[in-house]
Amino acid sequence: MRTWVAPGRVNIIGEHTDYNDGFVLPIALPLVMECRAGVRADAEVRVVSRQRPDEPVLVGVTDLAAQRDRVPVWSRYPLGVVAEFVRRGHDIGGVELELDGAVPIGAGLSSSAALSCAVAIALRDLFAPSVTDRELIEFARAAENDYVGAPTGLLDQSASILCTAGHALFLDVRRFAEGGVGADANTVAHEQIPFDLARFGLELLVIDTGQPHEHVDGGYAERRTQCEAAAAELGVPALRDVGSVDALDRISDDVLRRRARHVVTENARVVTVAQKLRDGADPRAIGPILTAGHASLRDDFEVSTPALDAAVDAALAAGAHGARMVGGGFGGSVIALIDRAQTDAVVAAVRNRFADAGFAEPRTFVVGPAAGAHRRD
Repeated sequence: MRTWVAPGRVNIIGEHTDYNDGFVLPIALPLVMECRAGVRADAEVRVVSRQRPDEPVLVGVTDLAAQRDRVPVWSRYPLGVVAEFVRRGHDIGGVELELDGAVPIGAGLSSSAALSCAVAIALRDLFAPSVTDRELIEFARAAENDYVGAPTGLLDQSASILCTAGHALFLDVRRFAEGGVGADANTVAHEQIPFDLARFGLELLVIDTGQPHEHVDGGYAERRTQCEAAAAELGVPALRDVGSVDALDRISDDVLRRRARHVVTENARVVTVAQKLRDGADPRAIGPILTAGHASLRDDFEVSTPALDAAVDAALAAGAHGARMVGGGFGGSVIALIDRAQTDAVVAAVRNRFADAGFAEPRTFVVGPAAGAHRRD
């Protein structure tokens, strides 16, 4: 048995842009999901989780598709990855998968993608060494989309596989999906951009509200459908193709117009933040852009919650340079860009605000850009 790990992620900026063929700017977290894996002598897949010690799962490799609705939901993430390798013609024999992890579940930090990617990289090393990173990302996404039923884009899996320590990952989702080619020769499919907060005396604080977020729900899927409807009304393949907010006046439905406005303005925010970081600007300069992204998610996309809003407001009042919710919304976490010297004060302010509002005490921790998925031993 050997061990592979894959990180969760937070987006510096770029929420709900990935499935609209747009731009994202995530970092990998130092928190990882762990997969200990080894080859079995039979043709069975056995999955155990430290978080689910009483629910071991044993499924034949050839029975994965048929057993999908009979296995616990949590096990569909790893089993879906195995099923995707098999579906794509790779000779996967029996395998033992022992899972554990430190990425908070339901916090909007992509614990599910980290789990899927940890299993994917383990299966590649054990059975299919010719599989590329690009294929691994697609295997992990397909597992979530098709086997689990979570309609995610490419963001989470790409961040977990491609991110590098000390950098934010600028990802042009459309060009990446097309294999790095496209009509716009001035953009690249993905780029590692230095993101050194310590040099400027800054930290990135994650505030986990404790309100769980799930992709397998109606709200996330509804937003995707609304974005597709807005793009169809504008006659474009995706909202990525809308050049300006002014073009959205042609959308007759106010809700669809606001959904589209978030995506168009969020793509612009990603491009602006990425350029500032490329230029070596003091990251404090991106703070107001992060806060504007939260307002857009709250008002136009309507995926925030009172707890997320309270965390943002309290952090800003305590001196954060910018703050916003991260992930798909309807719960999860907030990030705040803060001076290192102000960390304790911001944490105290958020906790006090939550106590006054009757919310459970949030979990807080400082993160920096970490490495992507890899074998640990």
